[in-house]
Amino acid sequence: MAAAATERVVFLDRGSLPVRVRRPRCAVEYLEYPQSTPREVSERLQTASVAIINKVPLRSATLAQLPQLRLIALAATGYDCVDVDYCRSHGIAVSNVRNYAVHAVSEHSLALLLALRRNLVRYRALVRDAGWQRSEQFCAYDAPLRDLHGSLLVIVGRGAIGRATAQLGQAFGMQVLFARSSESARREGTEPLSQLLPAADVISLHCPLTPETRGMIGERELRSMKRDAILINTARGGLVDEMALARALREGWIGGAGFDVLSVEPPRSGNVLLELDLPNFLLTPHIAWASTEAMERLADELVDNVDAWAEGRPRNLVA
Repeated sequence: MAAAATERVVFLDRGSLPVRVRRPRCAVEYLEYPQSTPREVSERLQTASVAIINKVPLRSATLAQLPQLRLIALAATGYDCVDVDYCRSHGIAVSNVRNYAVHAVSEHSLALLLALRRNLVRYRALVRDAGWQRSEQFCAYDAPLRDLHGSLLVIVGRGAIGRATAQLGQAFGMQVLFARSSESARREGTEPLSQLLPAADVISLHCPLTPETRGMIGERELRSMKRDAILINTARGGLVDEMALARALREGWIGGAGFDVLSVEPPRSGNVLLELDLPNFLLTPHIAWASTEAMERLADELVDNVDAWAEGRPRNLVA
């Protein structure tokens, strides 16, 4: 049964999802804004019953000014930008979109890892600077190349993306172990991260950012890793102490790192990791999730969440 068009729906940061998004069936009025500043949020949602957001923060002070708001539909999986405790206590439903980027993020993680293990940045620079042309041999060997086959991949987080990354690693012949992100995240088949770090050749982070996981990789953890180990983070920037990582890469505590996230995004005020110009560090601008296929799945699931809620059969609720 089609949902009656009774809701005023406002998408606050439509520009973050550059694919077609169909109008919810339940929307009697549907407004889209490319982006919204904190000052604009309250005005734009003043009479809205449904807010669609990707990364626009909705904290208690703002939510208290929106008495008609009844659903926050996230165009993402992570919901750390929403005060979910306030929403639970004030009857505001919060939905997210799950598993849309399982393949996109896991493939991006492996792409970063392959580029680092094969030293592609350094070898691309060597060719660009005519190092191959000057070589006395048929090849120009300038830096170690490491296989994935036979190495130990430790994955932090055993959700859908973590499991998909594990499958890709196993396809390359890697041994895979799962580490729990915190003691409260105990799951069958996981081990404490501190016990796995010293043996890991690769650590790949696929867990949410929570008070428990914030800064879970700091100086102590980095110093406990192998000197040729690689750290991959396509989850959340706040999981890693960025100052400690920058020092670790400059001083050779670890072999390299591939990141798709920073603690503050976009990094308009700068970030210590932006200052690194090292062949063993790769940084991409939070686009691991953004394959065309993943964004199209996200857009469909997002609108389905809104219409399902309007029809009285809410799904994918986190609050």
